[in-house]
Parts: sequence; structure tokens; C-alpha cells
Amino acid sequence: MRKLIVPGLLVFGLLLAAQAYAADTTPVGTWTQVDDATGKPKSIIEITEQTDGTLQGVVKQVIFSTQGPNPVCDKCEGERHNQPVVGMTIMWGVKADGDNNWDGGQILDPAKGKIYKVKLSLEDNGQKLDVRGYIGMPMLGRTQTWIRKTD
Repeated sequence: MRKLIVPGLLVFGLLLAAQAYAADTTPVGTWTQVDDATGKPKSIIEITEQTDGTLQGVVKQVIFSTQGPNPVCDKCEGERHNQPVVGMTIMWGVKADGDNNWDGGQILDPAKGKIYKVKLSLEDNGQKLDVRGYIGMPMLGRTQTWIRKTD
């Protein structure tokens, strides 16, 4: 009986490890957005893959905002104007561009109400995501590092 349990546990452990590895090879998942200026957590973002293969990011929780616990996008234009930031799609249209890189989409900064081009790159075995928002060329922008949530 013991001879059957040990190999079974080994196979189960390998399956779990394979699933964890697979989950960390794309930005799909839940991330803590870390402010590039203060280094402090700002919000929780969930990135999902859409039916067309592009990635989309939605704000799930605001941790810190100068507007308090329930900020609205008062500087946004159009349909996002004065809408709650929680539940808002802030990143869309992002496509894979080689190993560990994604781009071609856009990202919204709700604090400024501005939309930028976006480039994503996974770091630290998929546990960190460099999110670069820019206008024109990637050199003309800023980068935040998001931390993958594991719980």
C-alpha cells in the first residue's frame, strides 16, 4: 500500500508544480499595482485573456487613493467620466510579442484620466510584471512593477 501512495503523491506534486509554472508564463492573474513614485501598493488588478486572445486588466480593489476608498475617474472623458475606478477596465488590447513580452494595447491612468500605449514584460519567473505606459515610443514613458498575488 505504501508503495502506491508515494508515487501517487509524487505525480500529484509534479502536476501542481506544472500548473503553477504554466500560470506564471503569462500576465494572466491578479496583481498588486505598486506606485512607481512611492513604492507603495495602490490597487489590485486582475488581468484576463479575452476570446480574441488579447489581455484586459480590471481594477478589483483600490488600496490607496488621494480620493479616499471609493475613487471615481473624474478626469476621464466619455463613458468613464465620474465612474467608479473599482470595476473599471484600465488595460485592453494587449497582445503577446515574443517571450515574456506583450504590447499593442492601451492603459488608462485613472488619476490623470489619460490613456497611454502599454508594454508588459514578465520578470522574476513571472512573479513581477513591468508595466510601461508611454506616448509615442516606449523610451518616453514610465514603468510600474506589479507583484503577482498568490493568495
